[in-house]
Amino acid sequence: MAAVDSFQFLYREISRSCNSYFETLALVGALYTASRALMLLRDCCTLVRVHFLPRIIPCKKLTQRYGDWAVIYGASEPVAKAYTEELARHGISIIFVTQEHTSVRDTAASLSQSYGVETIVVLADFSLDQAASKAIKEAMRGKDIGFVVNCVDESLSSPQSLIEMPEQSLLDLVNKNVAVATLMTRLVLPGMVDRSRGAVVNISSGSCCRPLPGRVTLTALTGYLDHFSRALHLEYSGRGIFVQSLIPFQVRYLISSLS
Repeated sequence: MAAVDSFQFLYREISRSCNSYFETLALVGALYTASRALMLLRDCCTLVRVHFLPRIIPCKKLTQRYGDWAVIYGASEPVAKAYTEELARHGISIIFVTQEHTSVRDTAASLSQSYGVETIVVLADFSLDQAASKAIKEAMRGKDIGFVVNCVDESLSSPQSLIEMPEQSLLDLVNKNVAVATLMTRLVLPGMVDRSRGAVVNISSGSCCRPLPGRVTLTALTGYLDHFSRALHLEYSGRGIFVQSLIPFQVRYLISSLS
């Protein structure tokens, strides 16, 4: 009985000495809970605004909200090709920027025939420094560019050890998926900022979220595109520029008439 009394006495003393901290800890817990609740509320509002309101409330056409033209780099990739077709379905004319004319020639012709939009194919060899930029600027001259879409090279999805990759191939991949995507955005962005409207879309891969063996290059390059998008959003969202980062995981697609 004495042992029990001693324990109860000790408990009361400890409780009395810690009583002053309980209120502080309760306040900290309440503030943390409130902050998490606000974050959840913000995410729910974003979910409703992005996915539900556009389906309920009629909104402006894409051409009115962003512009009449889109510049597409990497349109031969399946996700970028589907994105391009959706833009054309909404009446957006397309400027294809490619290093291989044959990869997008049939796509351009099919979009023009199916949706009645204008299409332009610009051959750009980005290994020639600023010469490629001149051709792109000339194609964009006098046009209301509302979209720029960059897509990562699908060939990166094949597992390959970094030390087994030829040096020139590595340089070409970095140039194509990092330097060129950044340059394309740089070429289009000034006009968008002047008009206070436009959209930058970067299509990478879910590999940037979870590194896997044999995909060091893919993880690094797609990670750059995603963080590049985040940085653009932070800097230009307040100036009317919408930035979208798409990070698809496994993609299943069928060969369509656009192939």
